[in-house]
Amino acid sequence: MTPEELRADIPVCQEGIYLNTGASGPATQRVVDAVSEFVAYHETEAPIGEGAYPAAFGAFDDARETVAEFLGAESEEIALTESTADGISRVAASIDWEAGDTVARTDLEHSAGVLPWWNLQEQGVGVRIVPTESGCLDMDAIEEAVAEAELFCLSSITWNYGTQLPISEIVDLAHDHDCMVLVDAVQSFGQKPIDVTEWGAEFVVGAGHKWLLGPWGAGMLYVDGDVAEELRPAQVSYRSVEAPDAAEPALGPGATRFEVGTTSPATYVGLEQAIETIESVGFDTIQTRIEGLSDRLKQGLGDRLLSPAGYESGLVTFEADDPEASVERLADQDIYVRTLPYPEAVRASTHVFNTEADVDALLDAL
Repeated sequence: MTPEELRADIPVCQEGIYLNTGASGPATQRVVDAVSEFVAYHETEAPIGEGAYPAAFGAFDDARETVAEFLGAESEEIALTESTADGISRVAASIDWEAGDTVARTDLEHSAGVLPWWNLQEQGVGVRIVPTESGCLDMDAIEEAVAEAELFCLSSITWNYGTQLPISEIVDLAHDHDCMVLVDAVQSFGQKPIDVTEWGAEFVVGAGHKWLLGPWGAGMLYVDGDVAEELRPAQVSYRSVEAPDAAEPALGPGATRFEVGTTSPATYVGLEQAIETIESVGFDTIQTRIEGLSDRLKQGLGDRLLSPAGYESGLVTFEADDPEASVERLADQDIYVRTLPYPEAVRASTHVFNTEADVDALLDAL
């Protein structure tokens, strides 16, 4: 599939210039159709055919296999969640924390990677924040933090500056100090290829509703197979165990123990379609296109640019005298970007379906 064919299949692109994928990617029509068709089948045909539960569990199994292949993992290392925040929260609640334990995180994390650790402080778990400079990490500061922490939480691509962090290098450093690593990869899924075995982190979380251009409600949690067996989820139900009706239930193998109960399978059918669509475009094409468009935007922004001048991702953050007013004014011209709380700025996202004309329209409007 070419970028032009992808764009033609995105209804939002027919209504305006969408440069806000980093917040919520616009779904393709084929994703919308996959979700709606499965809902229709599951609710009207499956109950008197194969059965609603077999249909749902078949969809879960298929989605888990697709996600595992997409991330270079085994299917038992994947749990289907509802979102990035959901995945991080499930991990936070499954570790046997003791008073005096420490979680380290960067000062660049989205609230999804902040609030679960804040919540643990009531249990006596300390939170250490690693400071950064314009979205960049100092490796000495990281080593100092992981030397005293049980878990380090960070993003593969920072949501506020669009910086790409050296995950493999950081994971190796953390492991030298027996510190586990959780990676929020939601800004990478669909933007860059990922092989979780190369990263080596114990946990990787993400969702399909951003760069994958999938539906809301379909999240993914990778848990290293060796680590999963040591974890006990805070919430357990019939999808968490091997035999729900057994007199003495046993937790499911690997990450599957993090899945709980009844949820809509349709979102995961949509996620499968989204992954298939992105892979049909190809990451070589995606990255080349994003790099070219983000470079064009950065050059046009000049001194207003806050993101790195060189290519790291399609997230481009820039200064504005009044960010909220600027975003509202742009929306009035059918150009869609977003504000950021820190830094107080405006952020645009360039994806493979965007064009040079989209970028130029934003620059002209600014």
